[in-house]
Amino acid sequence: MKLAIVGTGYVGLVSGACFAEFGYETVCVDKDIRRIESLKSGKCPFYEPGMDNLLFKHLRNTKLLSFSNSLSESMIDADIIFITVGTPSKRLDDDADLTHVWSAANEIGKNINKYCLVVTKSTVPVGTSKEIKNVIAKIAPKDKFDVVSNPEFLREGSAIDDFMRPDRVVVGTENSKSEKIMRDLYRPLFLRETPMVSTSIETAEIIKYASNSFLATKIGFINEVADLCEAVGANVQDVSKAMGIDQRIGSKFLNPGPGYGGSCFPKDVKAFSLTAKKFNVDLSIVDAVHLSNQNRIKKIANKIIKNTSKNSVLSFLGLSFKPNTDDIRESTSIKLASILLKKDIRLIVSIQLLLIALKNFLLNLNISILLSNLVRMPMQSLLGQNGMNSELLIFLRLVK
Repeated sequence: MKLAIVGTGYVGLVSGACFAEFGYETVCVDKDIRRIESLKSGKCPFYEPGMDNLLFKHLRNTKLLSFSNSLSESMIDADIIFITVGTPSKRLDDDADLTHVWSAANEIGKNINKYCLVVTKSTVPVGTSKEIKNVIAKIAPKDKFDVVSNPEFLREGSAIDDFMRPDRVVVGTENSKSEKIMRDLYRPLFLRETPMVSTSIETAEIIKYASNSFLATKIGFINEVADLCEAVGANVQDVSKAMGIDQRIGSKFLNPGPGYGGSCFPKDVKAFSLTAKKFNVDLSIVDAVHLSNQNRIKKIANKIIKNTSKNSVLSFLGLSFKPNTDDIRESTSIKLASILLKKDIRLIVSIQLLLIALKNFLLNLNISILLSNLVRMPMQSLLGQNGMNSELLIFLRLVK
């Protein structure tokens, strides 16, 4: 079985490497020439534990994984084409931006040369996969393809293990033929008795949004419980532990903190609510979760400001939205730093993955780095200060 994966972002690259680990010939396609050349040399564009080893294994040893800028060449003899392009929130509203999805669907339609499955792994609103079918059907014969929804449930920092040992595989299909092909694709997981949920395309699309929104709800809930515990003198850690022992509730995502961030929960919660509104359904709980998460970081910032003297210097040990990743999208650390900087509080930010994180940090916070001071300092003087070994300390200030 030959697979073609459109998009070499987080989902596409992890999926491609893991499918190669299953033993399938897999080619990952992207229009970004520099990105593809870098991937061909074995360089992963993001940090994910285990990815470097997996890329090396299947690029150099098994030769099962390859990269290309040409979708037409990659689709030759391909049995399954996965769409794994990004679907970020639109700038003007909370809807998912499907520009790259439609572009991929159009190009796939132009290059279908034999029967294949077109599988949506990108997180998309309900109805998108059916629309992908309509886009392709305007170009290619309807008997040459079927569409499938196969949402991913990968956690940054443990994505490889999530792919190789998933809690479940969700597959939305329109007929038994495409369902059988998908079952054959995931046959390596049957040895671990991984449950496969076979359902309709629309149901599969909603499962993804509903799952992420529910996990976000657990985070928002325990954070508000933490506020109550602080007010009455209770221990939220004990509350969380006792709740989690109940198998109906579960212990995961019940750790109080600054709220959720990253590339999934924030945009998926908003898109799920907006999609429902289009069908005259009010997801009031989901809306409340989003509002609670926005307010959470403000509460923490106000608490810090209230208990911090005017000349204090605060240290941020990392800017990613969670451990074991370099992803700083919707990072609560950055949001918190932005609020504190506006109050003229001086910050020391420790950035381990500087080349990736610093660029985004500057763009998101609208701040300037004191390069004139840093450049004149010997590199060794920037390392190991305040006991932070191998971390670059960067002094930041607001652009006035």
